[in-house]
Amino acid sequence: MTKPISLLLGVHAHQPVGNFSEVLEDAHLRCYRPFIHTLYRFPDFQFAVHFSGWLLDWLLLHYPEDMALLQEMVKRGQVELFGAGETEPVLAVIPSRDRVGQVTRLSDKLEKKLGQRPEGAWLTERVWEATVVPALADAHIRYVTVDDYHFFCTGKTAAELDGFYTTEEDGRRLDLFPISEELRYRFPFSPADEAVAYLERLADEGRDCAVYFDDIEKFGIWPETYEWVYEKGWLVSFIEKVLASPKISPRRYSDYHGAASTRGVVYLPTVSYSEMNEWTLPAPAANGYADLVARAKAEGRFEREKAFLRGGMWKNFLSRYPESNWMHKRMLSLSVRVEQLPANKRKPAMLDALYRAQANDAYWHGLFGGLYLPHLRRAVYHAIVELEGLLDLAAPRPAQARFDCDLDGRDEVFLHNAAAQAVVRLDGNAGVIEFDSYPLKHNFADSLARQTEHYHRKIHLREESAPQECAGIASAHDRVSFKHEILPEDLATDTRPRCLFLDSIRPEGSVPQPVLDYQLEAGQGQLLVFARVGVEKRVGLLDNGLEVSYRFGAEPRGAFVTEINLAMPSCDGPAGRFVFEGHVAGGFGQPLDLDQVKELLLQDDVLGGAVKLTSSLPARLTSRPHFSVSQSEAGFEKIMQAVTLTLEWPLDQFRRELRVALEVLPKA
Repeated sequence: MTKPISLLLGVHAHQPVGNFSEVLEDAHLRCYRPFIHTLYRFPDFQFAVHFSGWLLDWLLLHYPEDMALLQEMVKRGQVELFGAGETEPVLAVIPSRDRVGQVTRLSDKLEKKLGQRPEGAWLTERVWEATVVPALADAHIRYVTVDDYHFFCTGKTAAELDGFYTTEEDGRRLDLFPISEELRYRFPFSPADEAVAYLERLADEGRDCAVYFDDIEKFGIWPETYEWVYEKGWLVSFIEKVLASPKISPRRYSDYHGAASTRGVVYLPTVSYSEMNEWTLPAPAANGYADLVARAKAEGRFEREKAFLRGGMWKNFLSRYPESNWMHKRMLSLSVRVEQLPANKRKPAMLDALYRAQANDAYWHGLFGGLYLPHLRRAVYHAIVELEGLLDLAAPRPAQARFDCDLDGRDEVFLHNAAAQAVVRLDGNAGVIEFDSYPLKHNFADSLARQTEHYHRKIHLREESAPQECAGIASAHDRVSFKHEILPEDLATDTRPRCLFLDSIRPEGSVPQPVLDYQLEAGQGQLLVFARVGVEKRVGLLDNGLEVSYRFGAEPRGAFVTEINLAMPSCDGPAGRFVFEGHVAGGFGQPLDLDQVKELLLQDDVLGGAVKLTSSLPARLTSRPHFSVSQSEAGFEKIMQAVTLTLEWPLDQFRRELRVALEVLPKA
């Protein structure tokens, strides 16, 4: 008689902090609700579930009846709750004190709201570094799930991954369950009878357990999955066939962990799942890596060699994307300020904001990950600016500070007052790389430069979706589709950062020549003075905004040009508009060309305020939406990142002073 294999099935439910309410509603209706209601009908089917803290709060508030079902399933012993960081941070890239705080906060919430304190934890994006072990252990987590790929990288074989292993770091122990990639690609994409037959074959081979833990969004949100999983009955069929099989026993991780013994000690390398290892690499390296993988698959040696085709690591995103690195280092600096505050000055709202600033989604990009999504970056900056304002009240900073915040070898200068902050990087551009409004908790310089991505060559080749080879449905990893028409100019790579007040000189009859050699001459209080041959540039704060002024010497005849990239939350939606001379001149997503501009208003209902641009001299002004090309499980798409305003003045009176101001006007 074959001993039943223990099926340890877990699902991970997460929505990014700051996601749109309509996205959450759709996710619940197409995935969370039907999954919970379906599993509720089968009390003997035990499984594990992880909800990120922010999503759990939203579901408890908006769908308490569905969460009551989940609570009942916990009470009757059907469901095991898994913990993690409260806002789903990548634990490896936040300070140890915040790791413990984040994990403990979610564990407390699960115990209070759903009646069970977790023993296991979901590891965000399965990003593994040994440095996370002490914090997880100190937060009373006994085991986590990671990919079997992580174990293959140590030399383990699939036959050896029959249970859990133990690792340690700095005297603390943690047990590790290897998630089966075979199961990740079968559930729910292959027919239910084939998926169950595969589990039965594992039982016949004498395997003790089968480990699955993956995104619940594959059960209803990924393309075609709602119809496949619920309308065509994949989930019910799978559950019924598992329960009917004498060879399969669905169990909770905690029960298996309590009854089994460790398979021994293991030390995993720094790694994430195999697809992530490609996404983290710069485009040339990622293309080379993808070619190696494709060649290995074509030659039938990939399964044997994939552990040695490792690609990059998650932290590469911080070096690949300056915008991600800047957010991350800003967050780290504020975490230090929170830690240094006397205990009696720390407010709960400070930790709330800090933890929201650590949410992983806005820091990376692959098939998933939201660095390209402005509303997710905006949520991070909202938390950063809010936290900084709270810290300034508790422990005021100097009006000006200079240091290398992002560790790129170039100092940044911070100017701030009670209402605004401007940050200038000393890289020769003298551009404003961060412009914050404390009342609105918004960074108007939060844009994203276009860079070459590894998936661009798929766009160039216009590959069609691969033909399906089985009766199931295709995983999002195997799709190539287009939500928008992608033009060559949409893939152009930016050569300068997308910030505010990037200056150029346009000689007569020529194209603009970037000004790249500003040198900091002086800085005092809330004013910085830069100089180059023929131009002096001053960057200073107003009570409610920013003013940049110029004085010109003997320049060649032509024009002076400055580019201002403004992050307006409504992007190309209907809630943002230009107002010129009392009339609506168009939306932010439309091209705009105006002459003799001395004042322009940018109204944004999503922002809850407006930006007033004023110029001391009439300018020729153009505005264009700045788009970048992203990929997601739904296909390639163009996403508006900023409003790019270009202002131009003729250099016919060199010694006149030019002043340009951006004033932030909160909604009354």
